[in-house]
Amino acid sequence: MQLFTAERSSSESLSDNPIFQRHVFAYNEAAKRISGKVLEIGCGTGYGISILASKADEYFAVDKFVANLEQLPENVHFTQMHVPELKPFNDNTFDFVISFQVIEHIENDHLYLKEIYRVLKPGGVFIFTTPNKAMSLTRNPYHVREYSVTEMHKITGQYFKDYQLLGVYGNEKVEEYYEENKKGVKKITRFDILNLQYRLPRWALQIPYDIANRLNRLMLAKSNKGLVANVSANDFFLKEADEFCHDYFGVCKK
Repeated sequence: MQLFTAERSSSESLSDNPIFQRHVFAYNEAAKRISGKVLEIGCGTGYGISILASKADEYFAVDKFVANLEQLPENVHFTQMHVPELKPFNDNTFDFVISFQVIEHIENDHLYLKEIYRVLKPGGVFIFTTPNKAMSLTRNPYHVREYSVTEMHKITGQYFKDYQLLGVYGNEKVEEYYEENKKGVKKITRFDILNLQYRLPRWALQIPYDIANRLNRLMLAKSNKGLVANVSANDFFLKEADEFCHDYFGVCKK
């Protein structure tokens, strides 16, 4: 179950902290922009709800897993469902759609964007994040695909003519963590002399990837606790996306 994989970071694990804070940063940025009726696609364990729900009149959250989402605010409605189809929702329903770290998991990314466009009101805004392929340290078998800057512009612009593609960047602390993490990944992947990470089917790599990814994060947290623990959401910033951003942060208007 994906909730228990390295794919979903947690505030409860020190080793996850830099990744978790990067995601919190994205939610903080979204909180500056949203209002009205909001849909979040892929709410995961729900930590983003606590950041965003107070900014919305009504907040609809969907995910393919049921997480521990007790004691939700009164304006929040959760539905377990699989995307990309958003069948429960009518056309022109939402002022904002939020979907962080989701599109890379979707087989039919074009249908995903079509459906988001459909449920947005005229003038509504879609805000998303997804990893930058150029900054990925290894193949992630949970991802159907990742996008280059050119690919991200191409697919986003196909459905939203009015959009801004920003990037999530980090300060010196973030970049130091990234470089140390890269060293750890290289120590592990140097044994892949047959390049199996790119030759095997995704399903066959998911458990080995999980184990290696978790082990690498734990070792880095143990050897350099200060570096891992001291990264906060304030260590990230947005600017126009290029090949050096960690994530894309798209703001797309219908």
